[in-house]
Amino acid sequence: MKHTPRPGIYRVRHVASGRSLIGGSVDAPAYLNRVRFELQLGSHRTPALQRDWTQDGKAAFLFEVLEDLKPGPAGGVDPDDLEELLALWLEKLDLPPHQRY
Repeated sequence: MKHTPRPGIYRVRHVASGRSLIGGSVDAPAYLNRVRFELQLGSHRTPALQRDWTQDGKAAFLFEVLEDLKPGPAGGVDPDDLEELLALWLEKLDLPPHQRY
């Protein structure tokens, strides 16, 4: 079975604190799997996120794709479209700095 990438905006949210890691990826579900794997290994490059994971465990986190971005006619995604969608989500969520990883 061939994997079909799902471009979009993702969020990893620490439920207790509301802190979130938000970003865009050409394959959002795959990126979330990568984040989860790095956290399980104790090797995520965002120290505060890793600390929260180590302290509270996986049950304290929500991994979600906030929005899918439809691929263009050639099947790819324009990086500018992904950045624009991310900017819209950051504006919509309006997270104060202390709630961002």
